[in-house]
Amino acid sequence: MTSSKVYLEIVKQLREMITIDGLKPGDKIPSERELSERLNFGRSSVREAYRALELLGLIETRRGEGTFIRDFRGNQLVQLLGTFILQDEKAKRDVFETKNYIEMDCLRLVLQRMDDHHLAILHDWINKEEHFTDDEFFYRIIEMSDNHLFLRIWLILKEYYYSLNPIQDTYKFEDYILLLNGLAEKDEAKTLSAYYNLRNLSSF
Repeated sequence: MTSSKVYLEIVKQLREMITIDGLKPGDKIPSERELSERLNFGRSSVREAYRALELLGLIETRRGEGTFIRDFRGNQLVQLLGTFILQDEKAKRDVFETKNYIEMDCLRLVLQRMDDHHLAILHDWINKEEHFTDDEFFYRIIEMSDNHLFLRIWLILKEYYYSLNPIQDTYKFEDYILLLNGLAEKDEAKTLSAYYNLRNLSSF
């Protein structure tokens, strides 16, 4: 099972658990360890799911107390977006396009805000990781852009994108290196050209 499918399955089962147990906003949910044992998923996968849900504002972790359901009834973004996407073919294409635009805007922000230290950390990570996913790479890029709202929207869009496109695309390691080289040279044209090449885009 791919990492995105594991994430979606954990979220799905957690939602079912909340419904069955009759939990409501303010109630405590199982810890990472407890949920990992209960669902038989790796602790790291559960941690990733919890982190994403917290970034989306659906749960919150209180130091020394645990993890709790937040009152998100006033924000039906996820449900509305899901209904919109599932009923409209053009909307499915819009998800892919919007996800790409967010990644490109974050690359532009990184060009403005990144220093040599952050670039060195990214270089070390990409060289040490024997296998990394496209999600892991761009998660780091978006974190470096220091735009929390972009990160929230991107997390939502990528999960919908994978739910609609279960076969994930594969990318070449060399294309990520070209992208990093563009960032290192602080060359926007070169960076975006490398991104277009990575995504196999000509124009939107």
